[in-house]
Formats: sequence, C-alpha cells, structure tokens
Amino acid sequence: MIFPDDILDDKPKEECGVFGVYAKGRDVARITFFALYALQHRGQEGAGIATCDGQSAYIQKSAGLVSQVFNEENLKPLKGHLAIGHNRYSTTGGAHDRNISPYVIETIDGPLGLAHNGNLTNTGQLRQMLLRRGVGLSSTTDSEVLTQMLAAPPEVWLESGEYMDINGDYHDLWQHRIRAMMQVVDGAYSLAILTRNAIYAVRDPLGLRPLCIGKLEGDSGYVVSSESCALSTIGAEFVREVEPGEIIRIDDDGIHSITGKVSERRALCIFEYVYFARPDSMFEGQVIHEVRQRFGRQLARETHVDADIVVGVPDSATPAAIGYSLETGLPYTEGLTKNRYIGRTFINPDDSMRKNSVKLKYNALTSNLKGKRVILVDDSIVRGNTSAPLVKLIREAGASEVHLRVSSPPVKHPCFMGIDMATYRQLIAHNLEIDDIRKRTGADTLDYLSLPGMVDAVKAGLSPDQSTGHCTACFSGSYPVSIPAWLFKDQSERVQLTGAWGN
Repeated sequence: MIFPDDILDDKPKEECGVFGVYAKGRDVARITFFALYALQHRGQEGAGIATCDGQSAYIQKSAGLVSQVFNEENLKPLKGHLAIGHNRYSTTGGAHDRNISPYVIETIDGPLGLAHNGNLTNTGQLRQMLLRRGVGLSSTTDSEVLTQMLAAPPEVWLESGEYMDINGDYHDLWQHRIRAMMQVVDGAYSLAILTRNAIYAVRDPLGLRPLCIGKLEGDSGYVVSSESCALSTIGAEFVREVEPGEIIRIDDDGIHSITGKVSERRALCIFEYVYFARPDSMFEGQVIHEVRQRFGRQLARETHVDADIVVGVPDSATPAAIGYSLETGLPYTEGLTKNRYIGRTFINPDDSMRKNSVKLKYNALTSNLKGKRVILVDDSIVRGNTSAPLVKLIREAGASEVHLRVSSPPVKHPCFMGIDMATYRQLIAHNLEIDDIRKRTGADTLDYLSLPGMVDAVKAGLSPDQSTGHCTACFSGSYPVSIPAWLFKDQSERVQLTGAWGN
C-alpha cells in the first residue's frame, strides 16, 4: 500500500480511530466518512463503515486511505440511521485485508458490529477459549475476538460467582454482554459497537485509549469518536469524554450510561499528548496544542543551550518548538518543509533513493538556516533512524551548530496497549546512553525532556480535583496492566507460541 514508514519516519505508528453515530433522518454513512477523514492520522492502512437500518446491517471496507476506500457509489448502499466506522493501523496483527474493521456478524439477537482502538494483552488466551468452543476465526485481530465474545451468552465466559456479580442492574441484553466481556478481557480498548437499535461506546477501566461523545446540531442525534477533532468536521458539539470503565448506549431516547467495570486508577496513554492526537483535539479538558507548548517550555527550562533560532520537525513537534521559543525568547522559524503526500504513494523508492530517504519527506530552508546555531526540536526518538539524516540535512543547509532537543523522555520500553512501539532490540534509548545516541545523530548536543517534567506539564492544565492518571510505560517501564512474558518476544516467536493474533 504505502512504502515502509521506517525509511521515512521514526515515530511510533498510530493506533486506530473509531467512530459511531445514531441519527434518524441523517445520512449516517456520509457523516461517518467525514469523521473518519478527520481521524485519518490515527490509521492509514484501511478503513471501513458499517450501518444498520433497524433490521439489516450493511458494510463497506477496504485497504487504503479513507478517500481511496469510499466514493459516492459505494456509500449509497450503506443505509440506516446507525453507523460505526474505523481507521486501521495494525499493531501486532498483520496488514491484511481480512483484518480490516469494523467486524459485522449476524447473531440470534440481530446484527452486531464492532470497531476497536487498542490492544488486548490476553488475546492468545481468549482466542483459545473461542476455538475450543468451536468458534471459527477468519482474521488475526483481537477485534474479531471481542466481536465473537459479545455474540455469546455472558455465562459462557464467567465463573458462576462472577456471573452472579454482574447479573442484574443492566438496561438491556447487549449492555449485559458488554459488562460480562469487560470482566474477562485485559488491556486497552475503546469500542464503538453497532446493534439493531443502538450504538454503544465502551472504554477500558484504565482509560488507556481516548473516546468522547458529541451531539449533532439540531438535536438530530449523538456520536462517539476517538478524538474531538472529528466533531467540528461533522457539525457536532463536544459533550464529554467517555469515562474509563463506562458503557454508553445511544438510541431513540438519547444517552444512557452504566458502569461496566471499576478501576482504582486511570492510565490515559501520555503519548497521545506527545504525538498521536491531532493538535486541535481535547483530552481531559485541555487542548493538545497547549500541552505540547508546555512540553517545549519545560524542555527549554531543563536543557537550554545558547543558539540563534529554534526549528521544529514538522508537523507534530511544531507546538513544542514554539513553546521552547516562547520560554527562551529565541526566534522560532521554519527550517524544514514537509512533503505531506509522500507516504501515500504505492511506488517503492529504489536503493539510491532509500539512502537519502529523509529527503523524500523533508527539504531544508537554506536561507533560514545558513550560519545559524540551530535548536532542532523533535517530539520523540524511537528507533533513531531519521535523526541523523535530519541533523545532516540541516548542516548541509549551512547551520553552524545543531542542538537536538526532544520534547519527551527517552523511549526505552515497547508498548502492548495499542501502539506499534517496536521491540527492545529496536529501541535506541534502551540500548545506548544519551551521549552515544548524540554521536549517532551527529548533533552537537542532545537532550530529552525529563519524565517528571513531562508529567508535570500535562497536569499543569488540569484542575486540582480532576481524577487523572497516565500510562508512561514506554518511558518508565511501569505497565498499568500485567504483561505476559511472551509478549516481549519478537513477532515470529509470538506466532509460534500462540498463533497469529493482534489488533
């Protein structure tokens, strides 16, 4: 589909984007299309939309970007007043057409569709449970596992005591099944679920992955979305975030909420603030762009060095570079221009182009850089395969010094909660000390934002009474859920141990 990102970028790959809408009298397939278009940054491997008219479900999905998958002709058959949508980037599952979401199946209680952002840590065990029950699986994703689990009676998955604990105090059959599923699955999940007469939004008890609720203009219905940035695109008003462990039902009577599973802590992925989320999205009551500027200000306080200008690696590091500039008084200027379409080609570069792969994506603005001592701000370094070419690019443009600053701590640990964060073997900061990384990049100096500084910058925009908590596992190695030892192995070893699986 698109040529390998690792020759163009050094970022952890996006998770997935999910969306759901209940709106009678509206073209819900079209609404979902534009919402997925706004969420395109969360996944570029595939896209899908499923709708329901109260009786039957309809689906269209394929590999590619949203604009490549959908057109006027294939949106027309997507009838109904309920819809869910999904943008996919694979984590531990393969990039195969059969793994594209949403998943839609027929059950004894009508159609069931599911779109999932996140990654389960006990998928291997759950797959074995399904297979032993005689349930056939057509993909390698934990999204299909979740769908098949919801299709079964709750008592199938729970011990009698556990079943009695959740029995009662539920609005309907599907809420009962969702609550039962939540007692069994471990890891990260934000779900948009489609049934015959309702849309459900579900968030894991730790709140690892984001999910919010919006209200369409004119009281025409409600939506759920991975990020609030999609709401303005479709003319919806932000209502609130789905709480960790909460189940939201949207139907003719509006919004209903019940608790699916309670956790004593919260652990929203802090990398959403660093890189993943669109800068105009809002989490925990604060705009992402403002938080990233605070990262840059804190980075400047911790690691400043004499220089002439501040340059950000576009686009995600731009807010941090602006914050660095504001804190130090040094002028912020563009030093790199980005080709935003290079990742959309289906043509692989030849060997000579690969050797200059960063130049496929970035060009230096020589007039802004020549003779200048440059502070180059990036938001993260994961594998370390593009930092050196970027530093070289700026030096070749005439910069006299290049001081590399990173607006997050060193990424030392892989993620198992829905982000493709490489393995220990691939993570440069796990294997090298900071000065050794500096030598590899060719920068005059290299410094990172400290972990306490990053956490404080996030919390600075929160009210004292807010119940907050963040997952910092990729930086600290402190995982909010139990991680099976086999998950730390490379993908080939995982397949041998448990069979192919993933999101």
